[in-house]
Amino acid sequence: MSTAPPFHTCLAHPDPESHVNLASLKPLALALAVTMALAACQKAQAPVETAAAPEAAKPVVDLATLKTPIISFQSADLDTGISACTDLNGFVNGKWLAANPVPADRTTWGSFELLAERSLEIQQALVTGLAAKTDASGTQKLIGDVWATGMDDAAINAAGLTPIQPMLDEISALESGESIAAFLMKSYAKGQSYVFGFGPSPDFKNSTVNIAYAGQAGLGLPDTTYYFDDKHADIRTAYVAHLASMFKLAGADEATATAQAADVMAFETRLAKASMSSEQLSRDVSLYYNPVSIDDADALTPNFKWSSFFEAQGLARPEMFSLAQPDFHKEVNAMLADVPAATWQAYLRVQTIDNAAPFLADAFAQENFNFYGKTLRGQQEMQPRWKRVLNTINGQMGEALGKEYVEVAFSPEAKARMQTLVANLGEALKARIEGLEWMGAQTKEKALEKWAAFTPKIGYPDKWRDWSGLQTDRTSFVGNLMAASEFNYKFNLAKIGQPVDKTEWGMSPQTVNAYYNPLANEIVFPAAILQPPFFDANADDALNYGGIGAVIGHEMIHGYDDQGSRFDAKGNFANWWSDKDKTGFEQRTSQLVEQFNGYESIEGLHVNGKLTLGENIADLGGLAVAYDALQRDLANKRVAQIDGYGPDQRFFMNWATVWRRNFKPEELKVRLTTDSHAPANFRAIGAPSNMTVFAQAFDCKAGDPMVRSGDAKIAIW
Repeated sequence: MSTAPPFHTCLAHPDPESHVNLASLKPLALALAVTMALAACQKAQAPVETAAAPEAAKPVVDLATLKTPIISFQSADLDTGISACTDLNGFVNGKWLAANPVPADRTTWGSFELLAERSLEIQQALVTGLAAKTDASGTQKLIGDVWATGMDDAAINAAGLTPIQPMLDEISALESGESIAAFLMKSYAKGQSYVFGFGPSPDFKNSTVNIAYAGQAGLGLPDTTYYFDDKHADIRTAYVAHLASMFKLAGADEATATAQAADVMAFETRLAKASMSSEQLSRDVSLYYNPVSIDDADALTPNFKWSSFFEAQGLARPEMFSLAQPDFHKEVNAMLADVPAATWQAYLRVQTIDNAAPFLADAFAQENFNFYGKTLRGQQEMQPRWKRVLNTINGQMGEALGKEYVEVAFSPEAKARMQTLVANLGEALKARIEGLEWMGAQTKEKALEKWAAFTPKIGYPDKWRDWSGLQTDRTSFVGNLMAASEFNYKFNLAKIGQPVDKTEWGMSPQTVNAYYNPLANEIVFPAAILQPPFFDANADDALNYGGIGAVIGHEMIHGYDDQGSRFDAKGNFANWWSDKDKTGFEQRTSQLVEQFNGYESIEGLHVNGKLTLGENIADLGGLAVAYDALQRDLANKRVAQIDGYGPDQRFFMNWATVWRRNFKPEELKVRLTTDSHAPANFRAIGAPSNMTVFAQAFDCKAGDPMVRSGDAKIAIW
């Protein structure tokens, strides 16, 4: 379970099948430094190569031949048997959703997934070509090596457990709390993490400098509630059976495997009792910031000396670091003293095996999928190897592949159009802030200071990262991943105590998503999302403002959601609100919590309005800002109807098209517990139902389900 600080607030939850579990191979430090764990970083050389988009990129990929269709709003898709005033999502998406169930190798299927499939097709063509190059060097060689070894299933199966056997042998030799602590310190230094997450991120109080953060981790189930809530009892039973299966695959007999699985479940349950839930962590960013001195940290956890840990990582002793969730670390300290070494061995052993399983022989990969994919999330078939290997490359060296991607899939014209849209949305947001009746002049001044300091990033980084020093070859897939993991971890560590590099990105260009980073006050839009239904250079303005315009507005409003609003224009954790305005803001956001609490999703399970509050604020404000920007753009223009629909209607219909998405029931249950985003069908209707202009566009009447009126109508930004 990742408990990273929510420094990047994403438009949508990344697909679980596109981010495989690399916990033992990929440092959890990445999760601390990059919230959605969508980017990997490396050693302290400065990024190199100024990234002007290539002027004459070679046509490595013919985009016209891609098999995956683009979703774009089409009037023919509308289900006219459903009124937009009753259910905008059903009106726009009902026919498509009924005709497009979730594929067997997915847990969700819709606009985001189709664009991700197109991105993967492009990436596959690129990496296949790179792997075939006999003279490849630099990042092209790295990508080619990982692809070639990842696709060599015969060699992977022949290797069995061999790639991780040295780690397993070390674990088998552990006899005391002291030796376990020493093992953990040594493992982290090699980019292999277990019980807690560790890595750099900007100091909450001085966002220009990186400090170290350590926070809770180490659970095999998605959230603390899975260990205690009766509704997850079946998952707990299946998880213990899965652990036993992993022990048996690694050579344990039935009795030993069963006993060790029970011990590990008890171990993790104890960790869970000392951990905070997804809801707690997502709605109180301050829980990640607990600055302490090394001496104070050593006193808190005498069985795990942080002074020794920093030394083992090759780091200078810092004046302070953030020991987040201190009660968790106190419990780990106690467990080093009172949990038998044999139980620690079982926990560390199965964590090592399970986290490496997707990259090991088929039997291990299949068992890992059987629980995490099929049982937990409802995915019926494992993704083909080529997709899994591409997802792994994206996890370890996504920016390196992104440099290749933008040469064939992102035009300078698209970037220029986006820059215009961002500017238009910015002006609309400024006007809305200036016109807020509930906010006082002093707070409004600070809000506008933050607006003026927004930094937009579009398409790809201005500087590409330097990967020199990473060594890969064609002998071992896991060996290459472990080398990349250690390389990335050391790059991350080298940031501690150093100025923040504002040019870095938290997502690769080929990622279909967007994010806001409050510590940098930046909004970021990777190249891959700049396609229909989000963005189409050939579409009318109404569709683009209802798509990418609303996305831009969404990310801007994250700067003013319940957590983003706790950071100032410089990205520092500071209160810039008057008491009266803060009370007014919280009264309005509490209404939004109630609105989404009222949405029943599946089998009597409701959306968690508190868990999803930040995203719902961003949707509501972002859609309103995008609508205003459209009106400014259309001013003094005569715009004809298209297929019988005017621009206001097409604006809202494309907003719903963006949230066209089917879910496997099991996946939906996981997300209702862990995802800070509400299910897509509720995002399609939640914000428009609060907007008078939506009701006017479709001639809706008071009492219609899509019309919230009176005190029920919510307006924040």
